[in-house]
Amino acid sequence: MSNIIATGFNAASDNGEMQSLGDDLRALADMGVDTVELGVTTLDLIAGGRIIKDRAERLVALTKQFDLRYTVHGLVSSNFMDPATCRYQIDAAKALVEICDRIDARILVQHGGCLRAEQIFDRAAADLREREALLELAEFAKPYGVRIALENIFTTEPGQYRQTPAEVAETVTAVNHANVVALIDFSHAYIESTYRGLNFREQIAAMAPVAGHLHLHDSFGRPQGFYKGYHLQENTAMGIGDLHMPLGWGDIDWEDIFSELDFLPGTVAMMEIGARYRAEQPECLERARKLMALNNRQKSIAAE
Repeated sequence: MSNIIATGFNAASDNGEMQSLGDDLRALADMGVDTVELGVTTLDLIAGGRIIKDRAERLVALTKQFDLRYTVHGLVSSNFMDPATCRYQIDAAKALVEICDRIDARILVQHGGCLRAEQIFDRAAADLREREALLELAEFAKPYGVRIALENIFTTEPGQYRQTPAEVAETVTAVNHANVVALIDFSHAYIESTYRGLNFREQIAAMAPVAGHLHLHDSFGRPQGFYKGYHLQENTAMGIGDLHMPLGWGDIDWEDIFSELDFLPGTVAMMEIGARYRAEQPECLERARKLMALNNRQKSIAAE
């Protein structure tokens, strides 16, 4: 059996209300999707690290309306390297672990941290701060059976300190906790590899042995730089930036990657391809399921 157990799409509220999230979930369920990653921080569920009881109950009731498996995306702005907000972020993440448990989601996505250019002197302390925060969060998550998935991100401003995908894997290895895994975001790794002059395939191969969650969406691996498209579609036309395009619109060789790499048991291959591409989502779903089958076959051949 393949270590990849499911695939699906992300979903979120577009106005802070439950109804828009429910509309997205309904459309995905009707499409035949079985797994959804919830952007719960698009809802007001947590205030100062405390769960808002009635709103959390409404989310639980909403998720129970659908026969779906759930994972949860934590704070998109998460940054355990930041000394000013790290404590607040840990508190919010712990509340999100409890939300995960209430909706039977066993993965919480946590973005890798960063430093601003003027903070570069703090690299060693920042790496340690992130590892200690992950360990604290993992210990909290352990009785809930929730795994923290540390996602590789790309450089977003000049002089910024970001860990490379291979360094994210080193962080997960150093934390050495069963409830912390790496999350390979293939497009993020592609963009960062281009920016840093690294070998994309070597970077994701370094993450694979500790990867327990995946984010799939296509791009051309071209850093955003200073170009700002007026419309989102202009970035797509240029092939620049973190585009979150349907599989096949960019130039990532998905079949070759899934033929080569193996991941941890219980991995979900989550497509971060949103409602903007609703017309293309069914085809993406079919292709992702074929990638799962391909990965399964390669794993079976390797075991023989």
